[in-house]
Amino acid sequence: MTEIVGESLAKRLIDWGVDTVFGLPGDGINGLMEGFRRHSDKLQFVLVQHEEAAAFMATGYAKATGRLGVCAATSGPGAIHLLNGLYDAKLDHAPVLAITGMQETSVLGTHYQQEVHLDRLYQDLAAYNLMVTNPQQMPGVVDLAIRNALTKRTVSHLTFPNDIQVAAVEQDPYRHVGPGTPPASLPDLALPALPATPDQLRRAADVLAAAKRPAILVGVGALHARDEVIAVAERLGAPIVKTLPGKAVVPDYHPLTTGGLGLLGTGPSQDLMEECDTLLMIGTSFPYGKFLPQPDQVRVVQIDADPTLIGLRLPVEAPVAADAKLALQGLLPLLGEGDRSFLHKYQHEMELWKRDMAALQDGSRDPIAPQYLMGCLNDAAADDAILTCDSGTIATWAARHWTIRGERQFYLSGNLATMAPGLPYAIGIQHAYPDRQVIAFVGDGGFAMLMADFLTAVRHDLPIKVVVNNNNSYGQILWEQIILGYPEYAVRHRNPEADFAAWARACGTYGAKVTKPGDVEPAIREALAHPGPAIVDCDVNPNEPPMPGKIKYEQAKHFTEAFLRGQPHKMATLATVARDKINELRS
Repeated sequence: MTEIVGESLAKRLIDWGVDTVFGLPGDGINGLMEGFRRHSDKLQFVLVQHEEAAAFMATGYAKATGRLGVCAATSGPGAIHLLNGLYDAKLDHAPVLAITGMQETSVLGTHYQQEVHLDRLYQDLAAYNLMVTNPQQMPGVVDLAIRNALTKRTVSHLTFPNDIQVAAVEQDPYRHVGPGTPPASLPDLALPALPATPDQLRRAADVLAAAKRPAILVGVGALHARDEVIAVAERLGAPIVKTLPGKAVVPDYHPLTTGGLGLLGTGPSQDLMEECDTLLMIGTSFPYGKFLPQPDQVRVVQIDADPTLIGLRLPVEAPVAADAKLALQGLLPLLGEGDRSFLHKYQHEMELWKRDMAALQDGSRDPIAPQYLMGCLNDAAADDAILTCDSGTIATWAARHWTIRGERQFYLSGNLATMAPGLPYAIGIQHAYPDRQVIAFVGDGGFAMLMADFLTAVRHDLPIKVVVNNNNSYGQILWEQIILGYPEYAVRHRNPEADFAAWARACGTYGAKVTKPGDVEPAIREALAHPGPAIVDCDVNPNEPPMPGKIKYEQAKHFTEAFLRGQPHKMATLATVARDKINELRS
């Protein structure tokens, strides 16, 4: 049988260690699908319900494993649907290869059906972006696309016209000017971790030695450096603040951490940023500058493997362009013992904060408090569970009530902050780790966008658990409107409320609809014990505010203005806020 370009693509993916492609076929990629079919013993095609979900699955797979995620879609609308998930991969530095189809070369430029010039559409997105126009480009361009995705931790894109897909791989329709085949051996793209220079470490140590009120801010770039982060914090006597993507760097109950920062963070972390005189940033360029110290307040040391990310938010006195783990290993011997009084102050504040958060996990409240739902899930989940999350109020509840312990991990859309990745992330990660407990904690809005792909989990026997925090509204947008000083508008769905548990049962698996507080914990435990995919759809209080860790004057002012202008659910909202405060005072 003649080897076609689609087959050459499949073989080269296998050579690179790829074993899975997430996607949805179409007539624009029939030649590629034939190539995948010919090698289906080594390359699995996971058929999805929506191309956006395929891109999110590939992204979740790449985030959790560090390996290349691959997704495929047909020409025109199929390829357009990939974009949201692929931008998530780009902004969160996940290596993903997108493969799309294109109309035959003979009709390009003739306003043919579904003719979208995808190489132009993907120009801002992909680090390597090419329309393949000659079979002789294979498999060299596949190598280049994968090299770029893996080394730059970003997205690459290859689009194949239909006639090229089915062309014999040795065919050369043009006058050929040089060898098109790459070397027989594949390069080793396991990039060596970049060490810090002695001068960089010495300067950083000098700045940290002068600190009287040191703090550490860690992000996703420090996930592999937990022991080193803790050792440096111990030596300096510095509290550790975590970004949300970096939540798993340090266990949440470790005495050195004050938790997260920002709208979803803790009060102690925000107080700490306002009081510290020296900040050590590790593996993060935290984008929300208003939550960071004032530039004239602190001296800053920043460690990042990507030197272009150093100094984006604050002036950096001691930049360290290096791998976080290696840099901290080199820095530790240069540091003396710091005064621990500043740390002790914030350890006390953190104990009070934890007490307040625990008080909000009140199982007696009806409607159900979302904090209680997350608390029950947190208590019942395994110590090595992986939690995926959507954007919205659910991210607040996960940030504050999902505790990192043991080998737990936590993934969400960090910089893009898009809705809908929670479910497909879970599918992609469960595919990569079939023996781990993988849970998607999602809102009703985000789940509804791609809920059809729950059926993908059922069909592939992926035992993901989905917990829906159902407030029948776009809760985060609701509160953003109020914080701007306007009454909410067009953010709550009309009745009837969705019953996503019925969808699970329609798919032939476990589904539980929870409306009473006493049923939350049993339903969670039954779902986690179920051997296959499961959904727990829990109706929660739609008027529960995702309060920031520290309320600032402008926020309080706008909140009041929204009520004065006619907030439609003000009495229920005020009752909820009051109940929260009563619980905190009782704790």
